[in-house]
Amino acid sequence: MPVDLTAPPPPEYFEPVPCYFCGSTNREHFETAQEDLTGKPGDFTFVSCRDCGLVYQHPRLTIDHIKDYYDDEYVAHRKNQSWGVLAPFFEWLMTKLDRDKDAIVSDAFPLNENTHVLDVGCGAGGFLAHIQKHYGCPCTGVDFKDLSQVIAELHPEQSIDFKCGTLAEVDLEPGSFDLVTMWHFLEHDYDPLNTLQVARRLLKPGGQMVIEVPRLDSVSHTLYRDRWPGWQAPQHTVALDKEQFIRMMDLAGLEVVDYLPYGAYPGYFYMYAGLAFKRHKGKGLDLSKSIKTYLLGQILTAPVMLFEKRLNLSMQTIVCRARETN
Repeated sequence: MPVDLTAPPPPEYFEPVPCYFCGSTNREHFETAQEDLTGKPGDFTFVSCRDCGLVYQHPRLTIDHIKDYYDDEYVAHRKNQSWGVLAPFFEWLMTKLDRDKDAIVSDAFPLNENTHVLDVGCGAGGFLAHIQKHYGCPCTGVDFKDLSQVIAELHPEQSIDFKCGTLAEVDLEPGSFDLVTMWHFLEHDYDPLNTLQVARRLLKPGGQMVIEVPRLDSVSHTLYRDRWPGWQAPQHTVALDKEQFIRMMDLAGLEVVDYLPYGAYPGYFYMYAGLAFKRHKGKGLDLSKSIKTYLLGQILTAPVMLFEKRLNLSMQTIVCRARETN
């Protein structure tokens, strides 16, 4: 039965969650968040584990009920056409995002026609289409929502092997990928440690992973607290600071090659959206009405954004590989 997105989800749609890191149920309230981007009703609770400090959503919607929140309003799954007059701006924004992802990946791992790439949580497939077009990489995308038709419509000239399901469910050959990417996927995952372990086994010898998530110990969280865009409740299941992000890699048997206090996703968006969320207080953000102020703010803050990589505004990225065992 589909979730009624015009009303708060009832208690029976939720399930208890132990700590993803240590399995403890000893926790305390950390924050109550709402679905600020589209204004869907409901209060969603994040707790802090008293034993290891991890911040995660508890209780959370079951996997069957969370799927309804990844609807046509969800940004990563939208077709360009659905933006109407905003389609050119959306296309420019997403193209820049893919170029910035490319820059991060290329610094960590050389891409060519022999680089087999897996993007977990691939959404509409923009990043994979970009690198396949520019480098000829064989590309595979995984998403728990069936976006095969969207990918085919948006990228008809590219050949992306799409798999529908969680990474643990889909049929992929161990040791078959040179590069695995997760762009703002891990904070959505219902079993993040297991997903990382599965991804580790999919890497070829010498292969690497690039993972970007919001950063809890960031300027944007300090400023906006309960209206921090990084909560993105109820879709986000976990909120990671730098220490816990690095610890997650270690628990999954991964070695950190590099830590970046920024990401491909623009830090300015979190600064702008957090201010808007504070103002609207859970009523949602009408992007069509916000576009002029968004662009004006982007222009005015451009000199500051030149130093984004040093400012710890909102994002963090880890480059890692399978840890060697003796």
